[in-house]
Amino acid sequence: MFPLRHGKMFCKSSCMCAPAQPRSAYAAAAAAAGLHKASNPLNLSSPVCQMGGGATRLYSTLTQSLGSNSSPRPYLDPRHLDNTNLDPDFHQELLRQCEEALRDRPPRLHRQFVHLNNNGHGAPNSPVRVMQWNILAQALGEGVDNFVRCPLDALCWSQRKCLLLEEILTYRPHILCLQEVDHYYDTFEPVLAGLGYSGHFCPKPCSPCLYVEGNNGPDGCALFFDRSRFELLDSTSTRLYAIMIPTNQVAVVTTLRCRITGSLVCVAVTHLKARSGWEWLRSAQGSDLLWQLQDLTNKLCARLGEDSIPLLICGDFNAVPTEEVYRHFAVSPLGLDSAYKKLSQDSSTEPKYTSWKIRATGECCSTLDYIWYTRDTLKVNAVLDMPTEEQIGPDRLPSYSYPSDHLSLVCDFTFREKE
Repeated sequence: MFPLRHGKMFCKSSCMCAPAQPRSAYAAAAAAAGLHKASNPLNLSSPVCQMGGGATRLYSTLTQSLGSNSSPRPYLDPRHLDNTNLDPDFHQELLRQCEEALRDRPPRLHRQFVHLNNNGHGAPNSPVRVMQWNILAQALGEGVDNFVRCPLDALCWSQRKCLLLEEILTYRPHILCLQEVDHYYDTFEPVLAGLGYSGHFCPKPCSPCLYVEGNNGPDGCALFFDRSRFELLDSTSTRLYAIMIPTNQVAVVTTLRCRITGSLVCVAVTHLKARSGWEWLRSAQGSDLLWQLQDLTNKLCARLGEDSIPLLICGDFNAVPTEEVYRHFAVSPLGLDSAYKKLSQDSSTEPKYTSWKIRATGECCSTLDYIWYTRDTLKVNAVLDMPTEEQIGPDRLPSYSYPSDHLSLVCDFTFREKE
């Protein structure tokens, strides 16, 4: 037994074999109708706030996406959103709707920002918040990943997508890097476009999701940025190579200009090959990505008249810090450092885990996810801490409290002043 968001108790043992006793009016109606998955979890039948015409149409579009189980819906073209009259409280209202949809679940994992005392001076501007997250492809979570200690109803998309969006809406990143996205077009693109983000998506050439019955298409990497904070200068998707042979892993790379400082930043998101025994391939993929980024930034510098362009590289590397691919990034001539080392007392040790799961083959607790940045041009101001083992719980991740087997990484950066 553990507390629900609204103060009552949740019995996990009963929920593993049957739906929990509903406590809200909507849950009662859903149970009476024989619905084990809420087809409209955000109670979208009536408006929740007064908005102008443009915002009303946008809200309808977003809530259609949130209320759907998997099938794509029409969505607003982000190129036409610049003049949309959004209600100032729209973001908070959408977050409240997610929280309401999840009221019969235990609270999401509580985490706090650790603010750092840095040497060196950042430019006088508000920080740029970056989120990195492998969100767990829905097809893999319900299919081949085999999370033996996670109840099946904790993985249902109608609820899990609300947990995913709640995490993103809570931290409000300016730059959002995601892996294992298999609901880009019907959920993340329309919802985040309506909240002011532009998105870029690159599916894996041969996604394992496609082999799961009832899948929603291939999974891949997605990169979103806040249009009010950044201007897009360049964007490309690339396939990673090993020994001059194309692999099944990809990266999305965008170059942005900060609207506040005018500073440029090149952001990459990737997801390297998983599983033990493929260390050599991850090493080759990482080396190829570093080479491609160096080549790209050199060309952009020449085109834009810049001396250098700061880098942010986010990803699920599927590699612990002792692997060769990690060392490639740590000693790269690009001058990279790993942001989450800042959580350690000596700023030189990665967290004990960024992923913690139990499969049929056993328990796996490891650090696989990273935010790399150029240390001479960017400064880490704050880092979101990691939940404790007690907070995560004995059944690990995913769970009723957290929607993925990977924890999100969130950092605040500022641009360093140029010498």
